[in-house]
Amino acid sequence: MGQRSRAAATVLSTAGFRTAYSMEGGMNAWQGLTASGLPDEGMSFFPEQSGPAELIALAWILEDGTGKFYTSVAGILSDKEAIKLFTDLASAEEHHKSTLLGLYLTMTGMEPRQDFPHDVITADNDTVEGGVKLGAALLWVKGRDVRQALEFSMALETNAYDRYIKMKRRISGEQGQRIFDLLIKQEKEHLGRMAALLDEKFSP
Repeated sequence: MGQRSRAAATVLSTAGFRTAYSMEGGMNAWQGLTASGLPDEGMSFFPEQSGPAELIALAWILEDGTGKFYTSVAGILSDKEAIKLFTDLASAEEHHKSTLLGLYLTMTGMEPRQDFPHDVITADNDTVEGGVKLGAALLWVKGRDVRQALEFSMALETNAYDRYIKMKRRISGEQGQRIFDLLIKQEKEHLGRMAALLDEKFSP
């Protein structure tokens, strides 16, 4: 799958362009080769009627699942640079969770309860960015090479980037806007780090 193409299409569509395409399979498909499919990555994980508390709780669940995914991938791979990257990304997801808890307090005026986020919504904790089930994501990555693991992770981060842009539009208040701006910036940085490692290892 063309992860950079998808990322570019996402940025264009959220910026207001009505026609933006991402070619399934990327350059491999363009050259007539068969592209292997990834687990379903639905972009509409958040119901349109969700309020701020529900949006924050859902975001927390996806950050939690994605952190578990990155930790597991770091344990699967043997490439030292990729292991460091995925370990760093797992730590970043933990930081995102803390940020979201702070936003929940600000938006609701209440400390998150011990059973947060399940006191706010009913959802499975084992879900990663884009609504992909953690088990399915790990099953797909198992036995794949570093390049494929990075490309799949870029797809997940692209979904996260798009999600935070859309969530920012639905959150009122200057502090909420600032927090989502920060999360958007961090997701872009994650994409940049993955793309840099891909270029370093696999560019001709």
